[in-house]
Amino acid sequence: MTGDRIQESVDPDLDVTDVTTAPPRPRAAGQLPIVVAVSLGGGLGAAARYGVTLAWPTTAGSFPWAIWSVNVAGCALLGVVLVLVTEVRDAHRLLRPFLGTGVLGGFTTFSTYAVDAQALVQAGRPGLALTSAAATLVAALASVWLAVTATRAVSRRVRGSRRQGEAGA
Repeated sequence: MTGDRIQESVDPDLDVTDVTTAPPRPRAAGQLPIVVAVSLGGGLGAAARYGVTLAWPTTAGSFPWAIWSVNVAGCALLGVVLVLVTEVRDAHRLLRPFLGTGVLGGFTTFSTYAVDAQALVQAGRPGLALTSAAATLVAALASVWLAVTATRAVSRRVRGSRRQGEAGA
């Protein structure tokens, strides 16, 4: 707390330079481009997920491989995107909300994974439901960590190669 005022967290996509004098909530009109970017990206991501489930349907009582794969791949892609747009390059302010929150938020689905686990319990497969829930959580966290680590390592290597090339020129 600063003085009598509680400091609120500020979304890094907003152009607020001084949080102590800025209004606590941005005006709605300033948020419209972000809302549109997230909405358009979310629609694309959800359509892509739906396409995966059509191409790779899950039979009743079996492990939901399509949704598991969507969540693991989506988490890995989110790790890559966030490193690239927050640490490697200056990106347009709408790129992170469009790709991260929108496309990959719409693509990944932890609600469907919960519904799939519930369906497995109802099908008399509680062990498989628990396995599915735990495997999704562990694999999703591992994939985002590995993707962030690998993207940072590749980025350092690329920057090092560029510096060597510039020094030799």
